[in-house]
Amino acid sequence: MDKEKTCCFTGHRPDKLPWGEKESDPRCRRLKESIAQAAEEAYESGIRHFISGMARGADLYFAEAVLALRGRRGDVLLECARPCETQADSWPKAERVRYQSILDRCDYETLVQHNYDRFCMLRRNRYMVDRSVRLIAVYNGVPKGGTFQTLQYAMKKGLSIHILDLEDFL
Repeated sequence: MDKEKTCCFTGHRPDKLPWGEKESDPRCRRLKESIAQAAEEAYESGIRHFISGMARGADLYFAEAVLALRGRRGDVLLECARPCETQADSWPKAERVRYQSILDRCDYETLVQHNYDRFCMLRRNRYMVDRSVRLIAVYNGVPKGGTFQTLQYAMKKGLSIHILDLEDFL
């Protein structure tokens, strides 16, 4: 993969989204449109390879937006970076089905490590940032958690960063 043509994503899970799991909420629909627009803008800038960490919430929105972009632009690649084999095992059934559907349609699936441990998400996030030139983030401004840590790491690594501020969707 060409790092100069790669964009990764970080964002919040449903428990940190104002609408929770209610994706029919107009704010969620606006966020999904903004994610799709950010992916399109990345494509227009030369990005062809997109990496999603496949967590519930914003990561899955991003992966679905990239699959839709690939439907319009044939040269788009989606990589799903899984932190461990059991990532989705405890999720609600509908979310596990959604997750598997995305995996079935992606171009590359990367398993960062086989077994869960408390650092596997961090390793997955660093894997994505280390292979990218750009990061798209859905961020609520709170200076803690995985999204914050991934943003900090991406800044340290000098990535171009596009933040979709959750405040804009309230």
